Amino acid sequence: MNSPFPVDGGAMGAAVRAHDWAATPLGPAEQWPGALRNALALMLNSPESMYLVWGDALTFFFNDAYRPILGPRLDGALGQSLPVLWSDAWEAVRGPLEQALAGRASRFVDVPITMARYGHEEQTWWSYSYSPIYDGDVVRGVFCFTTETTARVLAQQQLAAEAEQQRRILDELPGFVWTADRAGMVRYVSPRWTAFSGQPRERFLDEGWGDFVHPDDLPALAGAWQRAVKARMPYEAEFRMRSPRDGYRWWLSRAHPVAGETDSAMAWVGICTEMDAIIDAREMLSRSRDALQDAVSERTRKLEAAEEALHQARKMEAIGQLTGGLAHDFNNMLAAVSGALELMDIRLRQNQPEHLARYIRTAQDATRRAAALTHRLLAFSRRQTLAPRPTPVDELVAGMVELIQRTVGPQVHILTHAQAAPWPALVDPSQLENALLNLCINARDAMPDGGQVLIETVNVPMDGPAARAHDLPEGDYLLLRVTDNGVGMPADVLDKAFDPFFTTKPLGQGTGLGLSMIYGFARQSGGQVRIASEVGRGTVVSIHLPRAMEGALPVAPTDTRAMADPAAQADWPVLVVEDEEAVRQIVAETLRDLGCRVLEAADSLAGVAMLRASPEVRLLITDVGLPGGMNGRQLADAARSLRPALPVLFITGYAENALLRDGQLEPGMAVLTKPFSVHQLTSELRRLQHAWPVTRAPDPAA
Repeated sequence: MNSPFPVDGGAMGAAVRAHDWAATPLGPAEQWPGALRNALALMLNSPESMYLVWGDALTFFFNDAYRPILGPRLDGALGQSLPVLWSDAWEAVRGPLEQALAGRASRFVDVPITMARYGHEEQTWWSYSYSPIYDGDVVRGVFCFTTETTARVLAQQQLAAEAEQQRRILDELPGFVWTADRAGMVRYVSPRWTAFSGQPRERFLDEGWGDFVHPDDLPALAGAWQRAVKARMPYEAEFRMRSPRDGYRWWLSRAHPVAGETDSAMAWVGICTEMDAIIDAREMLSRSRDALQDAVSERTRKLEAAEEALHQARKMEAIGQLTGGLAHDFNNMLAAVSGALELMDIRLRQNQPEHLARYIRTAQDATRRAAALTHRLLAFSRRQTLAPRPTPVDELVAGMVELIQRTVGPQVHILTHAQAAPWPALVDPSQLENALLNLCINARDAMPDGGQVLIETVNVPMDGPAARAHDLPEGDYLLLRVTDNGVGMPADVLDKAFDPFFTTKPLGQGTGLGLSMIYGFARQSGGQVRIASEVGRGTVVSIHLPRAMEGALPVAPTDTRAMADPAAQADWPVLVVEDEEAVRQIVAETLRDLGCRVLEAADSLAGVAMLRASPEVRLLITDVGLPGGMNGRQLADAARSLRPALPVLFITGYAENALLRDGQLEPGMAVLTKPFSVHQLTSELRRLQHAWPVTRAPDPAA
């Protein structure tokens, strides 16, 4: 031949040219038939993974694309007999190969083959085709185009398993799930719809659901749905829907918009929960007012059924929580408040005041729980109201030991250790107290048989590498470390410890916001929190807090109960600026009970006007979010321009960015977070009066 054979063909072309074929059944390459040379040239220059076999010995050739498939067999594969090279897969390919040698091509997709490519058996899948290679009229060889499809097959199996799992979950839910597009057209409904209606799911799609709704309910239901679709706001409705077995039954439908692309096919996710038992309970309670004693047993039975229905509804709301947040928790607390107030109204009209105290306690307890949940959410989101100040953390810990010991019980021993001359930390002391108490309660729960909790304070200077390792700026930090010898946490639990709503406690014994609240508080304070834990050896929680600047004022005492005599506040003129009338009335009435003279304003402009007209005002109490062109902070600045020494108490639902200057409130300013009790308001007023007394401003006209 005038040129090397074969031409090009990449690495395998070079390997074919370099191979000693004289000692093989094929003989020297120069003597190979043209059919073999042409087939080799085609295969070696193909970008697809291919091999061919030739002759009675089934001599094996392959191209560059096929090399990775061989794995550890690559060395020595060229020129080897196919049955020897692929002995573990020979039985799977023998039939199709012999069929091709007989002149019949074949193709196979996703064929399972057990192989031992890497020293152990594994299940693989392949798609391949066999084509005969003719030398004249005789089949002398076989082309094989092959692709390993193991990854795709396994992925399809996984998707199928997940789809089956989702189908089973939807089948088990005591209701049905549906989705709609941005135009409000229903595009999917779960199989439970068919079980309820006896109709194919297609009847429910688009606007077909309206055919099954009670005619009296349809106009209001359709109108509410269209308003929700137009405004992209959560949707909720109660209505009757027809069942071929039971007639019309009551249902509760809820839906939430799904964030995504504007052309998303699934713009809404909704759930329908049967609530006949709940409706029956409502009607029964209404009927039984005049004959309560005679209806006790029947009411109890139906209330139990209603409770079961509510329990099932909560299971359904797990889906709604993904898009609806914490509305369910707050609705429960609002229901307690509303129910208690309604019962108070009923008992007053019945002239039965003996139960009022219990209803009041119920409403107050629900309010406190709602406030605690809000506080934890704000802490996690780093939007809680903080009043950072230089705080001697070692003294704070020492002052809390008795409280902590009473809280965790005698079976847990509390120890403390403070480094000599510990630095003060720039932190909100009340929030730090909450965080420390929360950590000690967690430690107690991790030691069911009792144990020991060590609380330490340590000075920690951080240079560049150490600060980067803790995701903190360089500088000095005060370390508050809480160590227990409890059961510890496995790695999978430790990884999720700071996740919101994650808890290992039984249902109803924890919201899963405790550690996430501490994390948010530490980060908002300019610090960091880390957890180290090992099963059987206990847990260490380390909170790094920024060191307070030298020469800063010490923290004011937090116990205000004995600070000032209430009589000392008599005749204090106080300006209250609050746009929410109910809150303004409560604050004003509390101040009047303390003997203060109260001026009221509903917006910032009216507040400024009253300040200018009333120089005798000795305290400003203002909401942060105000109408009238200025927020509460801007109003305080305007007041301080008129009265530089005027004390200011902010009342707010959460901390605004504009509230703090350089991370701290200015002297003579304090923050009270809504909702607050009358006692909290009174205590804060006394603290301000004690720490920041002010006299009447001079008369501008003088």
